[in-house]
Amino acid sequence: MREALLLFLVVASGTGGEICVTRAMKHVGEVTDFRTLAVVRVILRAMKVPWMWIGISMMALAFFSLLAVLSIENVSFVVPVTALNYAAGALGGKFFLGERVTPRRWAGVLIVCIGVTLVWLGKR
Repeated sequence: MREALLLFLVVASGTGGEICVTRAMKHVGEVTDFRTLAVVRVILRAMKVPWMWIGISMMALAFFSLLAVLSIENVSFVVPVTALNYAAGALGGKFFLGERVTPRRWAGVLIVCIGVTLVWLGKR
């Protein structure tokens, strides 16, 4: 039960963090100039967007949850199960960012979910 909660935190907070950072960067705008001063300006603008801080916080929670679950489970189990990030990312992109997810991508997500299920059942 404890590892299931930690794995949920890894997937949910990691993907949630990526979605929040994406939203922040869409607000900041596309990076087209990669000179040092221009990159610093983009970073400073991004740090003013609340979604960026929410995303960074969620990613930190995901990282520390990953450390915790790796202390009690084998990496050969944890890493494949965290592939659920792909499914969560597709769902988050569609419903929170309004992205179009093609049927081919949904098929890929389904294959990943089947793989995770096999890994989970193989643990028993």
